[in-house]
Amino acid sequence: MPRSSFLLLSAGLLLAVPSFAQRVAVLKFPALQQRLARPSDTTYVVNFWATWCGPCVQEMAGLEKVRAAQAGKKVKFILVSLDYVAQLEKKVKPFVQKHGLKSEVLLLDETDPNTWLHKVDRQWSGSIPFTLIFNNKTQKRATFEHAVTALELTAELRKFL
Repeated sequence: MPRSSFLLLSAGLLLAVPSFAQRVAVLKFPALQQRLARPSDTTYVVNFWATWCGPCVQEMAGLEKVRAAQAGKKVKFILVSLDYVAQLEKKVKPFVQKHGLKSEVLLLDETDPNTWLHKVDRQWSGSIPFTLIFNNKTQKRATFEHAVTALELTAELRKFL
């Protein structure tokens, strides 16, 4: 292969790399609620966060560490960004890529938390980060309305598995 063809191929591959980046789905609360209500024996760890929230950013590495440690088990991590939809390309996707997030990432397209907040958990004041752990089959639930540590999350997950 001539050197110029190799360089063009290499450049094309490098430009294609962002297309392999983690996808971030945008959804309304009823769609999220429907997903979380599915009958399943999977334990879900749902973390509500935002790119502008310092404690949220600090806990992200611990969440990913626990997610990796739970690989092969019936545990699914969902990270729900509360950033504005207008920030998807400028803030959320770059954040996901920069931090190498492997958990499923969703962007909640809602502007008034008062319409959905208590449907997630009646005790949630609205502060973030907020982590909900639940299993619909066993009806177990646990919540954390603070930055959860990897140790704290691991200990709580043991109660579900």
